[in-house]
Amino acid sequence: MLPARVFAVAPLALVILALSGCASWGCTDTTAERGRAGVRVQVLDTDGEPLGVTAAVVDWRLEPHPQVPSEGDRVHFRFRFSGADAYSDPAVDACAVDKERVALGCQTVYSSQAFRPADDLTGDDWLAVEHPEQVAGVLLIPNDQSYDGRTCEEDIKDGGGMHPPEPPMRGDQL
Repeated sequence: MLPARVFAVAPLALVILALSGCASWGCTDTTAERGRAGVRVQVLDTDGEPLGVTAAVVDWRLEPHPQVPSEGDRVHFRFRFSGADAYSDPAVDACAVDKERVALGCQTVYSSQAFRPADDLTGDDWLAVEHPEQVAGVLLIPNDQSYDGRTCEEDIKDGGGMHPPEPPMRGDQL
């Protein structure tokens, strides 16, 4: 038989484990709601609060990518981040859309991809879409995608919390 002291200490050990974050019921993952896409957006953190950074599509056009011209037209777009500094690296999803604002192709662009001509960071990138002739514009989704926090599944003790929304997929209505 076990001594009575073991039974007296066992509940205390369980409480210590629960308070230290080792208990699975203490970790929750939540996903931020996707913000409204636009040509110019205020970049939002995972709580939906502005970061003080604006991202904008400067222009776009259809043309063959210079490294793979045989693949036909792609969407070549220029973007600008205003208010980002050298220590932050905000990121937003950029999507080529049709006239109904349905995503034809998307990818994440980071302010670090841009160069600094003055107070703004301007860069360019390419979007491959199946039917380039359907592209009516390029939109940015305001949610900052640079936060890469650990999930409960990855780290039950230190994971969890609010995460950016899922990236947009082809066919999503923006």
